[in-house]
Amino acid sequence: MYKWLCIALVSFWLVGCSDQSWQTTDISEMMPPLDFHLTDENGKQVDAEDFRGKTTLLFFGYTHCPDVCPITLARLATAFRQVDDKAREDIQVLFVSVDPTRDTPEIMKEYTEAFGPQFIGLTGSKSDIDAITNRYRVSYGYGEKDESGNYDVTHSSATFAFNRQGDAQLLIRDDDPMKAVVSDLEALAEGS
Repeated sequence: MYKWLCIALVSFWLVGCSDQSWQTTDISEMMPPLDFHLTDENGKQVDAEDFRGKTTLLFFGYTHCPDVCPITLARLATAFRQVDDKAREDIQVLFVSVDPTRDTPEIMKEYTEAFGPQFIGLTGSKSDIDAITNRYRVSYGYGEKDESGNYDVTHSSATFAFNRQGDAQLLIRDDDPMKAVVSDLEALAEGS
């Protein structure tokens, strides 16, 4: 009897001491810290250290994307409007182009400005893009060019979330409820 009572008490104690319970997907043990060397939307060479100190969301896409990118970024902008003011000031979105041939810094800046000041466009050479996509196990591919030279790029729709120190914490998917996304963003901004 004593043994079972001890096990029960230890179990209750551990539950009370557990980490934050996230409503989106916890990736803290699966992904490496934020690390990259890219060019920002102002043409400046930047690396992950330049973005430390704020909760960082990382999304891969391209400005010519007809659906996934504008929908995902608009959804994140909606989430920002719903988080409290303090959390909003502590969150930034890094939009990394997987189409560096067409997505110049100037084009990236014009695109991200439509979503809000928290959105920052990043681009770079193909090898720079491959380094960061490989790091986070994100695949992308180019479709066939049409007669006008246009093409689609396949890519992930997931958003990675990192704490202020640059440690991976969450994976936010399109099908995560908005309430869950807002709650997790606030918790991440307050707790990091």
